Amino acid sequence: MSTTPALPPVVFIDGVRIPFQRSSTGYRDFTSYDLARLAIKALLEKTGISPEAIDWVLLGSVIQNVNTPNVARDAALAAGIPRHVPAVTVTQACISANKAITTGMDLIRTGQARVVIAGGTESLTDVPIRFRRRFRQKLVEAQKYRGPGDYLKFFKGLRLKDLLPEIPAVAEFTTGRTMGEDCDMLAARIGVSRQEQDEYALRSHLNAARAIEEGLLADEVAPVHVPPDFTLIDRDNGPRADTTLEKLAKLRPAFIKPHGTLTAGNSSFLTDGAAVTLIMAEETARALGLTPKAYLRDYVYTAQDPYEELLLGPAYATPKLLDKTGLSLKDIDVFEFHEAFAAQILANLKLLASDTFAREKLGRDRAVGEIPMEKFNTLGGSLSLGHPFGATGARLVTTAANRLIREDGQFALVAACAAGAMGNAILLERYA
Repeated sequence: MSTTPALPPVVFIDGVRIPFQRSSTGYRDFTSYDLARLAIKALLEKTGISPEAIDWVLLGSVIQNVNTPNVARDAALAAGIPRHVPAVTVTQACISANKAITTGMDLIRTGQARVVIAGGTESLTDVPIRFRRRFRQKLVEAQKYRGPGDYLKFFKGLRLKDLLPEIPAVAEFTTGRTMGEDCDMLAARIGVSRQEQDEYALRSHLNAARAIEEGLLADEVAPVHVPPDFTLIDRDNGPRADTTLEKLAKLRPAFIKPHGTLTAGNSSFLTDGAAVTLIMAEETARALGLTPKAYLRDYVYTAQDPYEELLLGPAYATPKLLDKTGLSLKDIDVFEFHEAFAAQILANLKLLASDTFAREKLGRDRAVGEIPMEKFNTLGGSLSLGHPFGATGARLVTTAANRLIREDGQFALVAACAAGAMGNAILLERYA
């Protein structure tokens, strides 16, 4: 394997997340700030790292609370990170935590930091709901009013619908389409059937339920006591162990009606949660007496046409990272891919195994290859565990590192798609 020369090795010490909860359930009274604070505190307790040793805190977040636009800074302070430690919030849609982690890698490699907390947080319950543009303009104009007469003209030109709230949609700004609509069209174009999607969704839910019952996720999930009655939340509430193909088949199309193939059952759901990782220079880990779980070897980002290739990030990022590191799919022991939709996962897997896609889109003579499903998302994924937009990347990296140790593997590959037709892939190597 080739690596970039003269860059100090970056190691993954550990990661932790609070249990992911379907939106408007366990964390309905929490903001993304609360979730991040809990996750950072849990990481400090789990690793035993002194807050004084932290050089940077980087968190991903997508749907930001207007009161905490730099939620990384506010959550870090509340979690006990010293005031002199800088913190920044990054946003790159569903790969925001990935960006936080890889930015942390670069800070360490360039000597600007030795120890970094990187991850993400998201509350899809606490979303900003705005007034419509015309009413907002009126409110801004009202700041210039000087007398009662000015206020009499406030409602002049306003229509009743201007007073209605404007609820944000999970939609692509460039195309105006929701991600579900795009994925439905992708499934039709690539040839991913409804049955294939439901079968994959069932696999994700059953794998996640089994992982929880067997304690395979216990090492990365920190329980939370939710005030005011301090109810204990100690597991994800997304996985459905009782789901069946028959139940999934009865669900109606959710995005393109009546003939679409994406449903609520084979799509990821709105989720609240936070996940963080502790990464540092290898020599710093030695000095602190910490044993890393994995090396963070390398990463890539990609961007494609949002009109045609919105959800194909893994199909482009995976071969780019393999080429960069001199590896092939056969060298990878653990795969952890973000599951936005069952159709999205299956489309990416089909394209990676397609000679035509390889020739027409990647400039290769033959397909990248088939990913063995016994190595792929074996503990569930975003379809079942949940998908807090800004936090998922940290969950993927943490799970990948833990699986490498449990399964006695060498290399793990994390990949994800994101709005804007972007993609990311990160390579981990088990620490020997």
